[in-house]
Amino acid sequence: MAADQRGKAATLALRRRLLSSSCRLFFPEDPIKIVRGQGQYMYDEQGAEYIDCINNVAHVGHCHPLVVQAAHEQNQVLNTNSRYLHDNIVDYAQRLSKTLPEKLCVFYFLNSGSEANDLALRLARQYTGHWDVVVLDHAYHGHLSSLIDISPYKFRDLDGQKEWVHVAPLPDTYRGPYREDHPNPAVAYASEVKRVVSSAQEKGRKIAAFFAESLPSVGGQIIPPAGYFPEVAGHIRRAGGVFVADEIQVGFGRVGKHFWAFQLQGEDFVPDIVTMGKSIGNGHPVACVATTQAVARAFEATGVEYFNTFGGSPVSCAVGLAVLDVLEKEQLQAHAACVGSFLMELLGQQKAKHPILGDIRGVGLFIGVDLIKDEATRMPATEEADYVVSRLKENYILLSTDGPGRNVLKFKPPMCFSLDNARHVVAKLDAILTDMEEKVRSCETLRLHS
Repeated sequence: MAADQRGKAATLALRRRLLSSSCRLFFPEDPIKIVRGQGQYMYDEQGAEYIDCINNVAHVGHCHPLVVQAAHEQNQVLNTNSRYLHDNIVDYAQRLSKTLPEKLCVFYFLNSGSEANDLALRLARQYTGHWDVVVLDHAYHGHLSSLIDISPYKFRDLDGQKEWVHVAPLPDTYRGPYREDHPNPAVAYASEVKRVVSSAQEKGRKIAAFFAESLPSVGGQIIPPAGYFPEVAGHIRRAGGVFVADEIQVGFGRVGKHFWAFQLQGEDFVPDIVTMGKSIGNGHPVACVATTQAVARAFEATGVEYFNTFGGSPVSCAVGLAVLDVLEKEQLQAHAACVGSFLMELLGQQKAKHPILGDIRGVGLFIGVDLIKDEATRMPATEEADYVVSRLKENYILLSTDGPGRNVLKFKPPMCFSLDNARHVVAKLDAILTDMEEKVRSCETLRLHS
């Protein structure tokens, strides 16, 4: 049977037979069979159109014609490895360098964010001569063994915390120890990192790096207080380590105000290493590590070549260049600032109406809606969040949850997500919450309704 003639049930049966159950689906009770994407929309096998609010990989829109064209045209001419001279790789590195602080001027190209973070770990260890890593609680940095080890989100369900990994509190001003009423949460949370470092040093450990997503996503769409990263970097560098900014989820203009999310922390803040993935290739497997001359030279001093079979291929770099072209031509960074601000405003209006909406936080098109059972305790409304996501899907809106309590609705749509999309999604959310409240009188006593 041709794949285009196979029904959803048959595809699901084949998947269950051939793929591991570890490879999970969205909406496992009633998965969607997606056959096409365009812009901020996805289409199932029946032709139903869904608004995609969560796909930050299709950064400039699903199947953007200029990105597709760039890949196709280069594929027709040459696709080989980076051991040959080719203009695409140097043109791409040069274009990326113009978006970054001058100090970050050496580039490595790879295939995935996990590969990028793994290389960042190697670079940090070689440069510092140290081994240990400080990470934020609930962090996720990739699926390789080296990265599972520095991802509390994963290792707590597996082999546990290694002795060379040190976990600092997530700088969450809504749920963490230092909240919105604290006079200086940035310094307070950074002091927690200093405490973690000092504790490690007392045991004879030496810090190679501090890893952090510039805006922690899996942790619950967290916006670290401004000034936190510079303070942390000071503590880490005094311990002989480097600062790694993981921009895989949030880079390339998503935050609107800046091209890179780490720039929200101040004009003078410059990480030692920046990792990129996901949105960099709009669905094509591309990733990048940018670092300083000093870090790169230490890595080169080993005499060991760094080679990645597919990283930096002419096709991958053509795609990367096309994504940058689209971002510029369509002014998507400014668009993210405009639409994101509007979406935050609409959600804020809903917060005043629905007590289950505990916190609305975000910047640009990276927004979290924290659902709570009780305003005083801020207890995560996990079951309710799952119900809302399910109901939104019935209304052809794709959204998902994140955070330790799986209670944070996460918005990180393609950058072409529009003002009209924002209005439509919030109107549907309002209707669902209103219906919920009518059915149960109190959000605290909600039970799932099918």
